[in-house]
Amino acid sequence: MTVIPDYRWRLAPEGLATRRQLRAMGLRPGGQDVVAELQRPRRRRGPLVAYLYRIDRAKPVRPMTPGRAAALDKAMAARRTCPECRTDVGYCIPRSLGACVPCST
Repeated sequence: MTVIPDYRWRLAPEGLATRRQLRAMGLRPGGQDVVAELQRPRRRRGPLVAYLYRIDRAKPVRPMTPGRAAALDKAMAARRTCPECRTDVGYCIPRSLGACVPCST
C-alpha cells in the first residue's frame, strides 16, 4: 500500500485538482489513481478530505449521447411524478415526503 501525501486547505501544488475542479475544466480523472489528499480542518469533527488528481493525466469529459440524454430525461421525469396521484408536479419530490406536497398533507 502506497502512502499518498496530505496537503492542507489551499496549499496543494500546481498541477493537481479535485474532481469538481476537473469537471469545471471539462475534464475527468479517466481511471488514474489518487495522487494526494487535500484536508480542510474542522473544529468539532475530523477534517474534510478531498482527493487530488493530476491535471496532465486527466481525460476530456465524454459527450452526452442521445441515448444517455433520453435515459436522464426519463429518470428525472420519474423523480417528478407523484406515486399517489400520478401527476408530474414540476419539481423533484422529496424522499422525506414520498409524495407531492398536496398528497403528503
